[in-house]
Amino acid sequence: MPATMVRTAIPIDAKVAALERRLAQLGSTLVCFSGGVDSAFLLAMATRVLGDRAIGMTAVSPSLAERERVAAVQLAGRIGATHRLVESNEIEDDDYVKNAPDRCFHCKSELYRIAAEKRVEWDLATVLNGTNHDDLGDFRPGLEAAKEAGVISPLVELDFSKQDVRDGAKWIGLEVWDKPAAACLSSRIPFGTSVTRERLAQVGGFEAALADLGFRQLRVRYHGEVARIELGTEQLARAAEPGCREAIVEAGHAHGFRYVTLDLGGYRQGSHNEVLVGRSLKVLE
Repeated sequence: MPATMVRTAIPIDAKVAALERRLAQLGSTLVCFSGGVDSAFLLAMATRVLGDRAIGMTAVSPSLAERERVAAVQLAGRIGATHRLVESNEIEDDDYVKNAPDRCFHCKSELYRIAAEKRVEWDLATVLNGTNHDDLGDFRPGLEAAKEAGVISPLVELDFSKQDVRDGAKWIGLEVWDKPAAACLSSRIPFGTSVTRERLAQVGGFEAALADLGFRQLRVRYHGEVARIELGTEQLARAAEPGCREAIVEAGHAHGFRYVTLDLGGYRQGSHNEVLVGRSLKVLE
């Protein structure tokens, strides 16, 4: 037998029940809640088990798109969760701004520093994040920040894959079970190009405009005067249609990009990290 671990398929209701038991053990908790499906599922489950002894915390900074902030507030309300917004200041950290490959470590370190303070202030026992088992296979310096901060990842502990999270969210009736993967706006800026408020606003504004045009799975990658748009492959043909193409270009110009390009490779998770494999970084200060 090969020395590889074979994951056993466990019915989703059994996995959800196991998560309920794990959350009950905690007594109370702060859930780092971004509004994505992973943290939404975790917050919904924690609220179901712990009631108001579970608090969702959303860190607000220039790297959080306004659309995502509003959606997080509305979703927490529909879940019935206790939810609080806090200010995060990673944009003031030079190690974050210079945007080296470990940028996420500095961002998450700020998040978990704030969470640790709020956990004490709100008299809660633990801090949780929505990391799932599949996240462990990508380059994610933020995982080290969570480890150093003592943050608990119950979805990893209980071997929830991303699909398990979506299945669990659907099983409990969570409306965002099929929400496309999201990431902070700083992930749109190539490593080695500094993160600024202006660049984050450019990207966020253009992405909001594309969402208003009906695109669902999307990223706007910043390359100076050039915006490189990633869309789900099923959406590529529509982007080139007369009328739609002109609207995309106009929106790009309105948000400060001289050139608007469409990445024919389409949206793919982790494309931000593609430059880390044997490629040099061009720095734009």
